[in-house]
Amino acid sequence: MLLSIISFTTLALPRAAAASPETAASRAITATEALQTWYNRTTGIWDTCGWWNGANCMTTLADLATLKLNDSVDGLAKDVFQNTFSVAPNSNPYPERGIDADYTTANGTSYSQTLDKKVPTGAANASLWLDGSYDDDAWWGLAWVAAYDATGQTDYLDLAEGIFYHLCGNGGIDSDYTHVYVGAVANELYLALAAQLANRASDSEYYLGWAKRQWSWFRDSGLINENYTINDGLTNDCANNGATAWTYNQGIILGGLVELNRAVDNETSSNSTYLQEAHKIAMSAIAALTDDYHVLHEPCEPDNCGGDQTQFKGIFMRNLRLLHEVTPNDTYAQVVNASAQSLWANDRTDENQFGIDWSGPVDSGKVDASTQSSALDALVAAIWE
Repeated sequence: MLLSIISFTTLALPRAAAASPETAASRAITATEALQTWYNRTTGIWDTCGWWNGANCMTTLADLATLKLNDSVDGLAKDVFQNTFSVAPNSNPYPERGIDADYTTANGTSYSQTLDKKVPTGAANASLWLDGSYDDDAWWGLAWVAAYDATGQTDYLDLAEGIFYHLCGNGGIDSDYTHVYVGAVANELYLALAAQLANRASDSEYYLGWAKRQWSWFRDSGLINENYTINDGLTNDCANNGATAWTYNQGIILGGLVELNRAVDNETSSNSTYLQEAHKIAMSAIAALTDDYHVLHEPCEPDNCGGDQTQFKGIFMRNLRLLHEVTPNDTYAQVVNASAQSLWANDRTDENQFGIDWSGPVDSGKVDASTQSSALDALVAAIWE
């Protein structure tokens, strides 16, 4: 792990016993095998969950493969990525929205006409992956960056660049092509994707410029409330709408700021403001969204979560791990370890499938690829290097 350039204070919490690296890795591999029982080679995504959830299933598989635990995991991931790359666009629920003409401003002008956009090159047709929801689009962009990290396959990075090209920017983005709502998630994803590309694509400065502008907008937008958690979106008057502070909205921003900090050189103390902001958001989220045993929970648990909310906690854990890697912190480790240990002990079926409530008990009738991949994110995060 990289040494922290910032000395953060930590909460005085009793530490949850971490699984050994071997045990943590074995659990993640077992959970992956169960996840793959839902993978559909014909559609290229996972049965029982939606289009954007599929991008997250692929991302957590890529994160596991990036750890290079064994050849079996590596081979499985490469096979899934290539198959999904080839056939998944046929599962796009709204392919008719994946054309430039539909990605327009409120007055009908194409964003690509009004903004300085980098025209991507490469074999992949990114428009096939677009469904008109900018968060869905960006999830697939991040998934293909993760696949690139795991394999080095440049077609995957080209596809991520192509998806970014179609997104709207220049001071916050709307939630979808109807331009009626500004949500936190799409804007955090736009930042995260721009920052990731700044650290991987050849034209680093181009993407870094977008990431910096997007963070400046987000920081000043009002989405971060007085408690330093992030609400769901803005009102029509561009004020914080006070809606639910979902776990994933506290998580995506952490990874985005880590990547942005890396892009501007994380050894330079003058740039550490990005990590300081990430730390404040992470600690506030942990205070608001974990129980007395340090296990992460969604506000809708246990009985009122839909097919989107079942995905959210894993996204937080994935990004908390990224923050922990550059700024090791006992509180972060406590939450990851406690959540991973609890879900394994209390929220697991005999088939090694996981539910929504990581404190348990598991409801075997409500497990699916979304709850499984979310739990897998926590299990992967618990594999400390």
